[in-house]
Amino acid sequence: MYREYYSVSYRRRSWVIRWLVTTIALLITAAIIPGVHIGGIVSALLAAAAIGVVNAFVRPIFLLLTLPLNLLTLGLFTFVVNGIMLFLAAFFVPGFQVSGFFSAVFGALILSLISSVINKVARA
Repeated sequence: MYREYYSVSYRRRSWVIRWLVTTIALLITAAIIPGVHIGGIVSALLAAAAIGVVNAFVRPIFLLLTLPLNLLTLGLFTFVVNGIMLFLAAFFVPGFQVSGFFSAVFGALILSLISSVINKVARA
């Protein structure tokens, strides 16, 4: 069990599954939130990859820079940070558009909720 969990094939499978879960959650989010638009499945796959890269590299730096504001708002500014990360991913991916600030914030919130639900159901 221990060796299988840390094997390269397990980590690769895990990465692909997370990518597909994010893609499905992004498609559902685009169907729910009127300001989030996806051109097709290829755009959704690219957008999910861009969201993963942005969340892995840019989001920690941005959270560190906005830490005083985040502490002042008791963590609620994290929703704004998540919306900005969704905007940033939409900037890099053709066919993926976020039309406004509130669409980005609500889209990021719905995206994280749907991803969490899909992950919980997949593990059960």
